[in-house]
Amino acid sequence: MSLRQRRGGGSSSGGGDFLSGLSQFDAYAKPMDDFKVKTISGATVTLVSAFFIVLLVISEFRDWTKVQIQPSLIVDRERQEKMWLNFNITFPRMPCYILSVDVMDVAGEHQNDIFHDIFKVRLDPNGQPHKDKAPEKHTINESKDSPEHIAMEKAKNTTTQAGYCGSCYGGTPPASGCCNTCDEVKKAYADKGWSFNTPESMEQCIAEGYMEKIKEQEKEGCAVYGHIVVNKVAGNFHFAPGKSFQQGNMHVHDLQHYLTGKNWDFTHRIDSLAFGREINFKNPLDGVHKETKEAYFMYQYFLKVVGTKYTSLNGTTFHTNQFSATEHERDLNPKQGLQMSGLPGVFFSYEISPMLVILKEHKKPFTHFLTDVCAIVGGIFTVAGILDSFIYTAEKSMKKKLDLGKGM
Repeated sequence: MSLRQRRGGGSSSGGGDFLSGLSQFDAYAKPMDDFKVKTISGATVTLVSAFFIVLLVISEFRDWTKVQIQPSLIVDRERQEKMWLNFNITFPRMPCYILSVDVMDVAGEHQNDIFHDIFKVRLDPNGQPHKDKAPEKHTINESKDSPEHIAMEKAKNTTTQAGYCGSCYGGTPPASGCCNTCDEVKKAYADKGWSFNTPESMEQCIAEGYMEKIKEQEKEGCAVYGHIVVNKVAGNFHFAPGKSFQQGNMHVHDLQHYLTGKNWDFTHRIDSLAFGREINFKNPLDGVHKETKEAYFMYQYFLKVVGTKYTSLNGTTFHTNQFSATEHERDLNPKQGLQMSGLPGVFFSYEISPMLVILKEHKKPFTHFLTDVCAIVGGIFTVAGILDSFIYTAEKSMKKKLDLGKGM
């Protein structure tokens, strides 16, 4: 009986030959362990290299997670007729009732003594906001039997009667034909172009205690904040004393019956000022504080407004504005009996730039991060290998010279 030998593993032999042939393409040939030499200098270079690799990889990771902004500049071809002006300015030594906010531009539009969307917060002499309801004012010489108190009560009873129609005292009456409040009388005088200088004789002002309110606020300050909608053309807005109105083609501030000039202290702090939507960059006038001891002082800020188109990382786009600012101060204190050469206050003059800044949020892709990491690791290991080879060769050369010296 004869035995036959089954031949197997032909496929295994073929696979081994294929893998053996594939190994010829290995660009990283490994030396035998018997030929590897480990040195202290090599260990030092390795540890230092590892430290720098970790440090640079962490730095690259932080840079990858950070949102960057890519700027570009083009000609502004968009037509926006209006823009918002947001502000928050504190006047620690200027009462609220005397402050007027006005806007005028080269298009001929004037907004006088604006009160829509603007809020005024009364501040005590220490610069702190008053409580929601200030306590009723009483003075030592004021009593219920005083002539001032009797006149106030009489006027109050008159103005609260049903069907009451107050006189406008010659001013331009409103559509209703009646001036039932002191503010309506003031507006009627302003529309007529008259100075409002006798409120103590007007029953509406007497009933509201207008003169008492003025005396009460003499040493107070005011925080003004809100927004104004303005034309997107060159213009100015300002904070100045007195009731403002137009008289012909002139912008006039009625300073009669307000505080004396020695109290027109326009020390101020600009908490924020922005044209349009506020985004994550600081405007140049935010936090600016100006202090003065002079009664007649004008602060002027000249602004160059640049349109800005901002695109966030999620693709949302909105329009806003940035601006640059320069400033100028003038002492208007009249000398040698001369009149003031200007109006004290804080003035902002702005111009619109024809350029548009485009800001786009950008974040590096993950593949960019991997490429940078590979470059860091490979670069440091290459440099470290060259340095280690140089140190090892120098050590061998030095050792040979020492051995030759001993042999001689």
